Amino acid sequence: MDTAIARPELLLVADAVAREKAIERDDVLQVIESAIQKAGRAKYGHEKDIRATIDRKTGDVRLSRWTEIVETIENEETQIPVHIALRFRPGSKIGDFIIDPLPPIDFGRIAAQVSKQVIVQGVRDLERRRQFEEFKDRVGEIINGVVKRTEYGNLMVEIGRAEALLRRDELIPRESFRNGDRVRAYIYDVREEPRGPQIFLSRTHPGFLAKLFAQEVPEIYDGIIEIKAVSRDPGSRAKMAVISRDASIDPVGACVGMRGSRVQAVVQELQGEKIDIIPWSQNTATFVVNALAPAEVSKVVMDEEAGRVEAVVPDDQLSLAIGRRGQNVRLASQLTRWDIDILTEAEESERRQEEFRRRTGLFVDALDVDDMIAGLLVQEGFNTIEELAFVPMEELADIEGFDEQVAEELIRRAENHLVKRDGELNEKRITLGVSDDIAAFEVFTPTMLVALGEKGVKALDDLADLASDELVEIVGEAAMDEDTANAVIMAARAHWFEGEDGAAEQA
Repeated sequence: MDTAIARPELLLVADAVAREKAIERDDVLQVIESAIQKAGRAKYGHEKDIRATIDRKTGDVRLSRWTEIVETIENEETQIPVHIALRFRPGSKIGDFIIDPLPPIDFGRIAAQVSKQVIVQGVRDLERRRQFEEFKDRVGEIINGVVKRTEYGNLMVEIGRAEALLRRDELIPRESFRNGDRVRAYIYDVREEPRGPQIFLSRTHPGFLAKLFAQEVPEIYDGIIEIKAVSRDPGSRAKMAVISRDASIDPVGACVGMRGSRVQAVVQELQGEKIDIIPWSQNTATFVVNALAPAEVSKVVMDEEAGRVEAVVPDDQLSLAIGRRGQNVRLASQLTRWDIDILTEAEESERRQEEFRRRTGLFVDALDVDDMIAGLLVQEGFNTIEELAFVPMEELADIEGFDEQVAEELIRRAENHLVKRDGELNEKRITLGVSDDIAAFEVFTPTMLVALGEKGVKALDDLADLASDELVEIVGEAAMDEDTANAVIMAARAHWFEGEDGAAEQA
C-alpha cells in the first residue's frame, strides 16, 4: 500500500517562505516535517518515534514509525530486542532501525492549528539564526536604517531584513527621530539572548566617529592614515589622534580637508559636535601636550608607576586647558589613557619651592648644617639621608664648594643620624610589643616594624593572618611589592605546619 500523500503545494509554500525570509528552502521543509511529525505523534502516541519526510522533488509526504534494535530494552515504545527482530527480519543487527510506514493523517482543526504554530515558530527561529549569522561579523560597521517604532525612548531600527535596537542613552543628546526617519548608526554589539539575537546600535560610540572619518577620508580607508585614539563627549566635543604612514602626507590636514570640507561632513552628522584632530606621538609627553590643545603646555612631569601626568600651563591658559566643566582635560585624559593634573606655572613654582624648603630642612635638622650646604645637597638631587650616607665620598667631594674633608664629615653625620634614628625606632618597636620573630625578617626596616606595631601586628601569628595587600598597605607600596609580601606571609605561616623547617629558615 502506498502510504505517501502528494502535497506539491508544500514545495510552493517552502519556496515562497524561503524567498521572503531569506532562508534556505531545505530548512523550511525541515520545519514543515517537524510540524507533521508533531501531528503524527499526537495521533499515534507521543512516546513513539514518529518521523515525517517530504520528497524534495514531488512534495510526497511519508509518515513512518522508527523502532531501534537493541540488546536490552530501555523504552518499549521505541526499541525492540534483537532476538525478536531476527524472527521476522533475518540479518537484523543492533543499532539498526525497523521502519514501519504509517497511513497519512487527516489534519483536524486542532492538529492543523498546532502544526501552524510549530511552522511559524520554526520559521521565526530560522530567521533569527540567519540574522545572527549575517550580523555577527559586522560589529564595528556603520549601517543605515529606518526607524520602525519607538519604545520608551529606545528606537527599533529596520536594517534590511533585520531589526536593531538603538537605545536612548546611545543617541546624541538633544537629537530626536520619528517613525520613518532614516538613521545612520554604528553596530557595537551583536549577541544572542533568550528572546533571539539582538543587534545593538550607537551614535555616541567613539568608533562611530572613527568610521565616519574613514568614509570621508580616502587616506584612512586606504590605510595611509591611521586613527590611533578617539575620545568623545557626544554632541559637544571630541578629540581624535591620527598618524600618517607616509611622511609626505599631513594626517591632520588630510582629515580636515580643503576648507574643512571633510571634517564638516562629520560634524553635521554628529549634530555640530566640535572635533579636535591632533597628531599622535609615540612619546607620551608630546602626546599629552598635543591632546591638551588648544591650550599651550609649558612643561609635563610624568609618574609612570602611578600612570599620572602633571601638565604645567601659563596662568592665562588654565581655564582653556581645563575646559568648560573640565571637558578639555577629561577628553585629553581619555585619549592618552593617562590621568592628567593641570597646574599653573605659579602653582608649580610654589610647590617646587615648598618641596625644596622641606628637603633643605630635612638636611639642616639631621646633619646640623647651614641652609647653604643643605641647599647644595638638594640641588644635586639628594632626597633622603640614606642616599647621602651610602654615596661614594669621591662623588660627594666633586660637588662645587665641597672637598674630601667636607664630604667625609657629611657622610659621617648622615651615618650617625641613621644609627640614632634606628635606635630610637627599635626602642619604639619594643615598646609597641613587636616580637623579635618579626624583627628577624631582614626585609623589614625599623620604620616598617614601628608601622606594624601601630597597626597591632605584634606576634608572628598576627603577621601570618594578614593578606598580602594588607601588608603592602601598612608598610607602604614604595617599600614592598605584593610578591615580596606574599613570600613574607608564607614564611610567617611556616610554624603552623609540621615538617616545614625549610620555610622557617627562609624567614
